[in-house]
Amino acid sequence: MENFILDMMNQFGYLGVFLLIAIENIFPPIPSEVILLFGGFMTTYTSLNIFGMSIASTLGSLIGAIVLYLIGKFFNKERLKAIVSSKVGKILRLKNEDIDKADNWFETKGNKTVFFCRFIPIVRSLISIPAGMSEMAMGKFLVYTITGSLIWNVVLIVMGSIVGENWTSILEIFDTYSHIVLILLIIIFIALVFIFYRKRLNKKES
Repeated sequence: MENFILDMMNQFGYLGVFLLIAIENIFPPIPSEVILLFGGFMTTYTSLNIFGMSIASTLGSLIGAIVLYLIGKFFNKERLKAIVSSKVGKILRLKNEDIDKADNWFETKGNKTVFFCRFIPIVRSLISIPAGMSEMAMGKFLVYTITGSLIWNVVLIVMGSIVGENWTSILEIFDTYSHIVLILLIIIFIALVFIFYRKRLNKKES
Protein backbone atom coordinates (compact mmCIF):
# COMPACT_ATOMS: atom_id res chain seq x y z
CA MET A 1 0.00 0.00 0.00
CA GLU A 2 2.73 2.46 0.98
CA ASN A 3 4.73 1.79 -2.21
CA PHE A 4 1.59 2.38 -4.31
CA ILE A 5 1.00 5.72 -2.56
CA LEU A 6 4.58 6.90 -3.08
CA ASP A 7 4.60 5.81 -6.74
CA MET A 8 1.30 7.59 -7.36
CA MET A 9 2.60 10.82 -5.84
CA ASN A 10 5.92 10.68 -7.64
CA GLN A 11 4.18 10.11 -10.96
CA PHE A 12 1.21 12.49 -10.73
CA GLY A 13 2.31 15.13 -8.20
CA TYR A 14 -0.55 17.39 -7.04
CA LEU A 15 -3.15 15.30 -8.89
CA GLY A 16 -1.89 12.18 -7.16
CA VAL A 17 -2.12 13.87 -3.77
CA PHE A 18 -5.66 15.08 -4.53
CA LEU A 19 -6.88 11.64 -5.61
CA LEU A 20 -5.19 9.76 -2.76
CA ILE A 21 -6.55 12.07 -0.08
CA ALA A 22 -10.05 11.92 -1.60
CA ILE A 23 -9.90 8.11 -1.56
CA GLU A 24 -8.43 8.15 1.97
CA ASN A 25 -11.43 10.10 3.23
CA ILE A 26 -13.83 7.55 1.77
CA PHE A 27 -11.66 4.55 2.68
CA PRO A 28 -10.02 5.45 6.06
CA PRO A 29 -7.51 2.53 6.22
CA ILE A 30 -5.42 4.40 3.64
CA PRO A 31 -3.03 6.43 5.85
CA SER A 32 -3.20 10.17 5.16
CA GLU A 33 -0.06 10.59 7.28
CA VAL A 34 2.00 8.80 4.63
CA ILE A 35 0.55 10.96 1.86
CA LEU A 36 1.01 14.27 3.68
CA LEU A 37 4.43 13.65 5.24
CA PHE A 38 5.86 12.30 1.99
CA GLY A 39 4.18 15.18 0.18
CA GLY A 40 6.08 17.57 2.42
CA PHE A 41 9.31 15.72 1.71
CA MET A 42 8.63 15.98 -2.04
CA THR A 43 8.67 19.77 -1.77
CA THR A 44 12.38 19.56 -0.88
CA TYR A 45 13.52 17.84 -4.08
CA THR A 46 10.87 18.58 -6.73
CA SER A 47 9.18 21.67 -8.20
CA LEU A 48 6.15 20.99 -5.98
CA ASN A 49 5.63 23.42 -3.10
CA ILE A 50 3.90 23.50 0.29
CA PHE A 51 1.11 25.81 -0.90
CA GLY A 52 0.21 23.57 -3.83
CA MET A 53 0.38 20.44 -1.66
CA SER A 54 -1.89 22.06 0.93
CA ILE A 55 -4.48 23.07 -1.67
CA ALA A 56 -4.45 19.69 -3.44
CA SER A 57 -4.76 17.72 -0.20
CA THR A 58 -7.49 19.95 1.23
CA LEU A 59 -9.53 19.74 -1.98
CA GLY A 60 -9.15 15.96 -1.82
CA SER A 61 -10.32 15.99 1.81
CA LEU A 62 -13.31 18.11 0.84
CA ILE A 63 -14.41 15.89 -2.05
CA GLY A 64 -14.12 12.73 0.05
CA ALA A 65 -16.02 14.36 2.92
CA ILE A 66 -18.84 15.51 0.62
CA VAL A 67 -19.27 11.96 -0.74
CA LEU A 68 -19.67 10.58 2.80
CA TYR A 69 -21.93 13.51 3.77
CA LEU A 70 -24.25 12.68 0.85
CA ILE A 71 -24.27 9.00 1.85
CA GLY A 72 -25.27 10.06 5.36
CA LYS A 73 -27.92 12.39 3.99
CA PHE A 74 -29.44 9.50 2.05
CA PHE A 75 -29.78 7.55 5.31
CA ASN A 76 -31.62 10.45 6.96
CA LYS A 77 -33.55 10.39 10.22
CA GLU A 78 -36.73 9.10 8.59
CA ARG A 79 -34.97 6.16 6.95
CA LEU A 80 -33.14 5.35 10.18
CA LYS A 81 -36.43 5.34 12.07
CA ALA A 82 -37.85 2.97 9.47
CA ILE A 83 -34.90 0.64 10.07
CA VAL A 84 -35.30 0.95 13.85
CA SER A 85 -39.00 0.11 13.53
CA SER A 86 -38.11 -3.10 11.70
CA LYS A 87 -36.73 -6.37 13.07
CA VAL A 88 -33.23 -4.89 13.06
CA GLY A 89 -34.27 -2.27 15.61
CA LYS A 90 -35.91 -4.89 17.81
CA ILE A 91 -32.79 -7.06 17.75
CA LEU A 92 -30.59 -4.09 18.71
CA ARG A 93 -33.25 -2.81 21.12
CA LEU A 94 -33.27 0.60 19.53
CA LYS A 95 -36.20 3.02 19.52
CA ASN A 96 -37.13 6.10 17.50
CA GLU A 97 -36.40 8.27 20.53
CA ASP A 98 -32.76 7.08 20.39
CA ILE A 99 -32.51 8.45 16.85
CA ASP A 100 -34.04 11.75 18.01
CA LYS A 101 -31.57 12.04 20.90
CA ALA A 102 -28.59 11.40 18.65
CA ASP A 103 -29.91 13.89 16.10
CA ASN A 104 -30.49 16.58 18.75
CA TRP A 105 -26.99 16.03 20.18
CA PHE A 106 -25.40 16.45 16.77
CA GLU A 107 -27.56 19.48 16.03
CA THR A 108 -26.23 21.31 19.10
CA LYS A 109 -22.61 20.09 19.00
CA GLY A 110 -22.15 19.09 15.38
CA ASN A 111 -20.15 22.16 14.34
CA LYS A 112 -17.38 21.60 16.88
CA THR A 113 -17.50 17.85 16.33
CA VAL A 114 -16.96 18.09 12.56
CA PHE A 115 -14.05 20.50 13.10
CA PHE A 116 -12.17 18.72 15.89
CA CYS A 117 -12.71 15.24 14.47
CA ARG A 118 -10.60 16.25 11.45
CA PHE A 119 -7.57 15.73 13.72
CA ILE A 120 -8.54 12.20 14.78
CA PRO A 121 -7.60 9.15 12.64
CA ILE A 122 -10.52 7.15 11.17
CA VAL A 123 -13.09 9.44 12.83
CA ARG A 124 -11.70 12.22 10.63
CA SER A 125 -13.42 10.62 7.66
CA LEU A 126 -16.43 8.91 9.22
CA ILE A 127 -17.73 12.04 11.01
CA SER A 128 -19.10 13.23 7.65
CA ILE A 129 -21.73 10.45 7.69
CA PRO A 130 -23.60 11.52 10.88
CA ALA A 131 -23.26 15.13 9.69
CA GLY A 132 -25.24 14.15 6.60
CA MET A 133 -27.69 12.03 8.58
CA SER A 134 -28.53 14.96 10.84
CA GLU A 135 -28.83 17.13 7.73
CA MET A 136 -26.26 19.62 8.98
CA ALA A 137 -26.35 22.72 6.76
CA MET A 138 -24.02 22.14 3.82
CA GLY A 139 -22.49 25.62 4.20
CA LYS A 140 -21.50 24.97 7.82
CA PHE A 141 -20.28 21.48 6.98
CA LEU A 142 -18.02 22.83 4.22
CA VAL A 143 -16.58 25.61 6.41
CA TYR A 144 -15.68 23.33 9.32
CA THR A 145 -14.45 20.56 7.04
CA ILE A 146 -12.20 22.85 5.01
CA THR A 147 -10.84 24.62 8.11
CA GLY A 148 -10.10 21.45 10.08
CA SER A 149 -8.70 19.57 7.08
CA LEU A 150 -6.50 22.50 6.03
CA ILE A 151 -4.92 22.78 9.48
CA TRP A 152 -4.25 19.01 9.66
CA ASN A 153 -2.86 18.88 6.12
CA VAL A 154 -0.61 21.93 6.47
CA VAL A 155 0.86 20.74 9.78
CA LEU A 156 1.86 17.35 8.35
CA ILE A 157 3.11 18.74 5.04
CA VAL A 158 5.28 21.33 6.81
CA MET A 159 6.61 18.65 9.17
CA GLY A 160 7.48 16.48 6.18
CA SER A 161 9.33 19.33 4.50
CA ILE A 162 11.27 20.15 7.67
CA VAL A 163 12.50 16.62 8.40
CA GLY A 164 13.03 15.84 4.71
CA GLU A 165 14.18 12.32 3.97
CA ASN A 166 13.69 11.45 7.66
CA TRP A 167 9.91 11.76 7.23
CA THR A 168 9.42 8.07 8.07
CA SER A 169 10.64 8.73 11.63
CA ILE A 170 7.74 11.17 12.09
CA LEU A 171 5.42 8.62 10.51
CA GLU A 172 6.23 6.16 13.32
CA ILE A 173 5.03 8.72 15.87
CA PHE A 174 1.74 9.18 14.02
CA ASP A 175 1.34 5.41 13.70
CA THR A 176 1.58 5.13 17.48
CA TYR A 177 -0.90 8.01 17.83
CA SER A 178 -3.33 6.28 15.45
CA HIS A 179 -3.11 2.98 17.34
CA ILE A 180 -3.71 4.68 20.68
CA VAL A 181 -6.71 6.56 19.27
CA LEU A 182 -8.13 3.36 17.77
CA ILE A 183 -7.85 1.51 21.10
CA LEU A 184 -9.51 4.43 22.92
CA LEU A 185 -12.33 4.53 20.38
CA ILE A 186 -12.98 0.81 20.83
CA ILE A 187 -13.03 1.21 24.62
CA ILE A 188 -15.36 4.22 24.41
CA PHE A 189 -17.67 2.38 22.01
CA ILE A 190 -17.88 -0.67 24.27
CA ALA A 191 -18.49 1.57 27.30
CA LEU A 192 -21.27 3.49 25.53
CA VAL A 193 -22.96 0.28 24.39
CA PHE A 194 -22.76 -1.07 27.94
CA ILE A 195 -24.20 2.15 29.43
CA PHE A 196 -26.95 2.25 26.80
CA TYR A 197 -28.18 -1.28 27.47
CA ARG A 198 -27.71 -0.89 31.23
CA LYS A 199 -30.06 2.09 31.20
CA ARG A 200 -32.56 0.11 29.16
CA LEU A 201 -32.42 -2.75 31.63
CA ASN A 202 -32.88 -0.40 34.61
CA LYS A 203 -35.95 1.16 32.92
CA LYS A 204 -37.50 -2.25 32.43
CA GLU A 205 -36.88 -3.23 36.05
CA SER A 206 -38.39 -0.02 37.34
